[in-house]
Amino acid sequence: PFVALLNHLQSWGQFCTPHGEPWPRHCVPSCPCLCPLLSPGLPALAGSEVLGMSQTVSETPQPLRAPQHCILPAGRVPAPSGQPWRSPGEPRALFSLPAPRWPVECEVIQEIIEHIEWVPPEPEPFCPATDPEQAPDTLSEELGTVVYHSSPGSCFTRARVGGAPGPLSSPAAPLEGPQDTTLLFESRFESGNLQKAIKVGTYEYVLMLRPDLYTAKHTQWFYFRVQNTRREPLYRFTIVNMAKPKSLYGQGLQPLLYSQRDARSHGIGWRRVGTDIRYSRGGVGEQPVFRLSWTVRFPHDSDTCFFAACYPYTYSDLQRYLRALAADPVRSRYCTVQTLCHSLAGNAVYLLTVTGPGGTAGKRVVVVSARVHPSESGGSWAMRGFLDFLLSAHADAQLLRRLFVFKVVPMLNPDGVVVGNSRCSLAGRDPNRAYGMVLPGRFPGVWHLRAMVQRVLAEREVLLYCDFHGHSRKNNVFMYGCDASGDGSGTRLRQRLFPLMLSKNAPDKFSFTSCKFQVQKSKERTGRVSMWRLGVSQSYTLEVAFSGSTLGGRSFHFSVEDLKSLGRLLCDTLLDFCDPAPAKLQQCLAEADALLRQQMGHKPGSGGSWSDVSPSELESRYVTTCGPHHPMSPVQFCHLAQREPHRRKRLQRRGVRNTLRRTTWSHTSIPVSLEPLQCI
Repeated sequence: PFVALLNHLQSWGQFCTPHGEPWPRHCVPSCPCLCPLLSPGLPALAGSEVLGMSQTVSETPQPLRAPQHCILPAGRVPAPSGQPWRSPGEPRALFSLPAPRWPVECEVIQEIIEHIEWVPPEPEPFCPATDPEQAPDTLSEELGTVVYHSSPGSCFTRARVGGAPGPLSSPAAPLEGPQDTTLLFESRFESGNLQKAIKVGTYEYVLMLRPDLYTAKHTQWFYFRVQNTRREPLYRFTIVNMAKPKSLYGQGLQPLLYSQRDARSHGIGWRRVGTDIRYSRGGVGEQPVFRLSWTVRFPHDSDTCFFAACYPYTYSDLQRYLRALAADPVRSRYCTVQTLCHSLAGNAVYLLTVTGPGGTAGKRVVVVSARVHPSESGGSWAMRGFLDFLLSAHADAQLLRRLFVFKVVPMLNPDGVVVGNSRCSLAGRDPNRAYGMVLPGRFPGVWHLRAMVQRVLAEREVLLYCDFHGHSRKNNVFMYGCDASGDGSGTRLRQRLFPLMLSKNAPDKFSFTSCKFQVQKSKERTGRVSMWRLGVSQSYTLEVAFSGSTLGGRSFHFSVEDLKSLGRLLCDTLLDFCDPAPAKLQQCLAEADALLRQQMGHKPGSGGSWSDVSPSELESRYVTTCGPHHPMSPVQFCHLAQREPHRRKRLQRRGVRNTLRRTTWSHTSIPVSLEPLQCI
């Protein structure tokens, strides 16, 4: 049985040397999950013989190294020779920021792809909705000419900097001459995803996305380059293997375009483009697929352009940010960058610890993470805004650093981000369904994050856990929380306080009525539920729409600046949540109670209670009374509760020790009505 399990783990890249060769039988590390299977005559490496994950990017042969995430007896983790042992979830000091490591099955071009940041001078409106039409049953290479095809291998064996060794193949069809108008496609760069392009007309192309590596599904994220453009023609692109039956592309979402010529000449970055956007069901089969099509005119002749589903944020982008942070003499005083663990490919999962001077004694902890799903790059931009504000000189940022210790994991699934996956890691599974699993080797990022939180909880309170995600089917920003029907009404109300406060701080972005708090069985191994089960009472998933906001009369796409502002607003809300003045807390408790009563249809004085109602029934009542397609904005909700629209005023209380400098929400003296709110 041990040999069978060892072979299985080797197929996932475990128990291999850094160059992919299987470990000799006498060098297999001892591990609690394997100890019952070890043969009596099969020794394990002694502690002094076990080395940690290589910190160098050199491809020269190295001594055999045990995977850093393998567990040794007594809960110890392999550490470099001469260094102290680490407990599970305990980070190690950061020595370097090496180049990304790729599976050797992936070809990688040598060009470094970077994009400038740019904010449109005006908000970019949604595209007018187009009635979906039934696409033809077949669109294949038989109808045209394959002009690009790149398909990695089917099994992860090992990883190296630069991916596949040796010369690159030529997946794109060569041009026949200067008059050839065929586009040249490329996606073999960091976070890129395009498997095949078929030319079916002079200016029409059928595209196929690559499924997540080592799977046959999860086709959502796209990011690819086109060259040899023409300015005048109207091009049509059709992606024929989208996986989800519903998408925001059917509600006005547009793809993103980046022109290198515009970036260099005019400082213009990513922008929304596309007309006649359609999202429809494709061919009929056991696993139905869906099609996204759009038309576009390129801004210049002979330009190099990129298309993407959302603003890309790569592993190298994160590393550049961390390098700038380490080089900043001011910000680096508040922030320590460490390696929490290494991924299957050997990429570092970074951990940032942010706090103010004076040590950590008596401080509560806030844990924040992002990018467990690689395609949800909006979460990285929100995380970037969170860190920018937290490390700034703003008075509120200083207060936050004085009150809390922040543990931040900005990219939980670096391998998936590097290779351009939509949802999975190199294990071929969703890491956000793997919290609490026994084997840490397949999902080291989430395993070590959970272990770190366990270790912190043994020493101090973790006030909040928030995992940043993106959402492809619902507009606006919202949260998922954890509500157990066995809890008392006070506990269940408090679960809704943080999202409600965030909706007041971001009334044009955050939809409180889109939030859900039911703990479904299928979500038991998500980060949100796992941390809640450990004892983090305020545990949330922050969902950021791929599109934008429909609140307050808006119908605009989110810009990068909008996404980054969410991080600052989360910091604002954290201080509101901890404000020692009771007025704000009592106001939100009353409003949350009023909303829950409205969902149950209770009238004032009826004596009705929602406290014994299950979360699933509460949410089903909401769908029945208000409808899922017409969520009330926080401003509408407050108006229906007979309050004036909330307006924030900052109050500075300088010179008063241990007093929060926070904002208040003004309101009239009209009492909150518990009458059932009318649906708009």
